[in-house]
Amino acid sequence: MATVQLKSVEKAYAGHKVIHGVDLEIRDREFMVFVGPSGCGKSTLLRMIAGLEEITGGDLLIDGTRANDVSPDRRGLAMVFQSYALYPHMTVADNMGFALKLAKVPEAERNAKVAAAAKILKLEDYLDRKPKALSGGQRQRVAIGRAIVRAPKVFLFDEPLSNLDAALRVQMRIELARLHKELDATMIYVTHDQVEAMTLADRIVVLNAGKIEQVGRPLELYERPRNLFVAGFLGSPKMNFVETAVQSADATGVTVGLPGGHSIKIAAKPARVAKGDRVTLGVRAEHLVVDPAGALVGRADVVEHLGGEVLAYVDIGGSMVVAKLPGHDRIVVGDPVSLAIRDGGAILFDAKGEAMPALGA
Repeated sequence: MATVQLKSVEKAYAGHKVIHGVDLEIRDREFMVFVGPSGCGKSTLLRMIAGLEEITGGDLLIDGTRANDVSPDRRGLAMVFQSYALYPHMTVADNMGFALKLAKVPEAERNAKVAAAAKILKLEDYLDRKPKALSGGQRQRVAIGRAIVRAPKVFLFDEPLSNLDAALRVQMRIELARLHKELDATMIYVTHDQVEAMTLADRIVVLNAGKIEQVGRPLELYERPRNLFVAGFLGSPKMNFVETAVQSADATGVTVGLPGGHSIKIAAKPARVAKGDRVTLGVRAEHLVVDPAGALVGRADVVEHLGGEVLAYVDIGGSMVVAKLPGHDRIVVGDPVSLAIRDGGAILFDAKGEAMPALGA
């Protein structure tokens, strides 16, 4: 397989910069996921790696060799798009082997590679069918098979599951994870779906407005987000944020005020804040528990019973927080609710939106 390095990579259209000096190393056999909101530059970055977009500045290295001026067909990459882009008049086998046919690969070798890919993707029984006779998930597997037969250095995926329904997306996520393990391949995957990112990635790149906000393993980003953007983007439901101010700060932590006159001490290093500074308290829904002595006091505004769990949206003096509670909880709309934060479950963000280090970190 291969490594991919981006060194101060930039992209501009008519002088308007959309990718701002990206530095990133994708390791051999790694499953790297680019994630971020629409317009953040994730697909543009992928297309620059593929050679479908010109690199305005910086360098792209594939296996240590500069590839900026190498044509797409000579980079040793294979791309799977959101659209299946299958030839409707060709069979599954012909679709998967078409690139090899254009490359004048002998028929026997071509058929062997198509058969091997079909076995990996469980498409052996569909090789003689036309695309119209396949489900959406099967068509996407054919598109992936078309990439596999080329034995590329790196697989590139541009939101490949976005056209599938929810059940098929779950199934295809499982198949992609299995495929990565079986092929032991380097894969770069673009999605706007943070659940896909969390479940598939070895590491995640969170992009925002053409810049990298944070790179790390899924749980690292989830539990220790660098800033408000990463904290709010990863997680479903997203992290709760409560705007507040510092009441005191010392070696034992930072005490902040809460709506209703309550306060809470957070085990955060106090070096970057002083009394009166504006800060943001962040807490995940699963770190909130019902507790009569809890400092977050309010009333249930919306309650979603999901079977195994309950999502309770609680209005605490004008700020809405969501708590993920056990499914047997019988909270109903209008109930008074007091919530406490589990130990270590809160993060403080300073006035610039940067996460404050925890005590002992």
